Formats: sequence, C-alpha cells, structure tokens
Amino acid sequence: MSGVEAFLRQAELPGNRWGERRVDRAFALGAARAYVPSGGGSADGAQIPPRRHRTIWISDTHLGTRGCKAELLLNFLEHNTCDMLYLVGDIVDGWRLSRSWFWHASHNAVIDEILRKAHSGTRVIYIPGNHDEVFRDYAGLCLAGVELAGDAIHETVDGRRLLVLHGDHFDGIVTYARWLAHAGDRAYAIALRLNDVVAALRRRFGLPYWSLSRWLKDHVKNAVEYIGRFETAVALEAERREVHGVVCGHIHKAEIRQIGNVLYCNDGDWVESCTALVEDYAGKLQIVTWTQALPTLQPQAAVAQAAE
Repeated sequence: MSGVEAFLRQAELPGNRWGERRVDRAFALGAARAYVPSGGGSADGAQIPPRRHRTIWISDTHLGTRGCKAELLLNFLEHNTCDMLYLVGDIVDGWRLSRSWFWHASHNAVIDEILRKAHSGTRVIYIPGNHDEVFRDYAGLCLAGVELAGDAIHETVDGRRLLVLHGDHFDGIVTYARWLAHAGDRAYAIALRLNDVVAALRRRFGLPYWSLSRWLKDHVKNAVEYIGRFETAVALEAERREVHGVVCGHIHKAEIRQIGNVLYCNDGDWVESCTALVEDYAGKLQIVTWTQALPTLQPQAAVAQAAE
C-alpha cells in the first residue's frame, strides 16, 4: 500500500471525494527518484550529507496537479532533515482532483517520504488549507503519524512565538466568493502551463529556471495590491493573538519581513518558486529556494525535468 493510500485509509475518507484511482507504489519509488540518487548522493555518486534544521515549513505543494514540482520537492525532503516539519496547507489539491484525476508517481513518493520522516522521529504537523480543506474535519487527530491541526503556535529556540496557519481565511475571494476562487484556480493552472512552456524554451537556450507566473505576480499592480492586503491582514491576526510573528502560505510568495511589531513569514510554494522556510538551532529563520540550492552536480537538469 502506498503512503497516500495508507494516509487516506486511516482518515477513512469516502473514496469518491477525490477519486478512486490507485497509484502503483513500485512505479512511484522507482520513477520519482530516477533523476537524482537517493540517500544524499550527487550526480557522480558521492554522498552529500543532509542539511539539518530544527524546523521546516512547506506549503502549497499542490500534489495532484501537473504544476506541482514534485521531483524537486522530493529531492528537498531527502536532502533536508528536521526535528519538526510543518505542512502549512494546500499539500494535496482536492479542488483539482475533484475535477479531473492526475497523480504522478513522484507525488506518491513525496507522501511516502513525509510519512517516512514521521515514522523516523520527526514531528509532522499538517495544517490544511482551502485546497485540502477536507482534512480540516480531522483537526486534533493523528493519522499515520501526522498530527492535524487548524493552526499552531510554534516557539523558536530564542523564545519567539509564531502563529502557523495557511491563511486562506484572510482571502476575501476564497471566503466570500468561492465560485470566483475556483475560476481563478483554473486561470492560474493555465498560467502555470505557460510557465512550463517558458521554462522549456529557456532550457533549450541554456538559461536558468525562471518563473513567468511569479514575475507577473510581482509586477502586475492588482496582484501586488492583493498580496499587500493579505500580508497586512495576517499580521494583524498575529498581533491580535499576541504572538511575535506568523508563518503562512496561500499566496505563493515566499518572504520574511517585519510588518509593524509582527514578523511576517511566508514559506512560498512548490509550483512556482520551490521554497521552504527553515529554522536553525540558533533560532534564525531563512527562506531556502531549492532551485538555487540543489545538492547535485547538474542542478539545471533537475530543474528542467521538474518543470516538464
């Protein structure tokens, strides 16, 4: 039984919620790791020790969509260890799976790797978002070694208290106009496909990975204003909860910055920027962009394959 099947079976979710297709485990474990040696190896077979962190936050992986960079995510999880792993929502994309089924072998391998970490002593806390909201019904339970919660308070080594949540409750479109949110999700899927076309063209000319959709998000006025309003709203909630900072996802824009008295952190996504937020054993927080930090001798080849 594959990791995702085991997780969903323990949750006793109705089979028709996200479809009843089965994913073959043997194919997942073989194909998903084909482009990079497992166990910390480099392209020439040399062993690279995993990077050690106290805490890792990832979100918006959107497993179950063609835009998910699952191979890169799997590579990141295999080369980074931690005491605590937060899954900050939209890990599995139930919206997309309810419309049409797509589940690549590498997506299954990502779930298997997360469960392997949980069974190896990493505390894994899963805070569902709007795309995987079905799991919100199971907040407070522990399924396959993964703790589910609506939100969480994380305390850093240096004593700072951080509110951890996905953030969709502060998105007026998701909260009050779900039909528009679903329409926007379809448009975003088209943008991600264009992103893959651009990535393929850049690869042909030997250029590094670059995200068209991220560039548009950073430069289109309405998108910039929307992101600014979201960040401010999340920071205000952290201030209301009397914590030092907040860690969220949802808007696919990794960032660490001060908003008033609140430290705002967004761990980004794994469909555009391939980023994670990490805490070291001194309490320092930083964004890791995995397309720039791949521990292989041929990083661009890995990025190119993930973009296909």
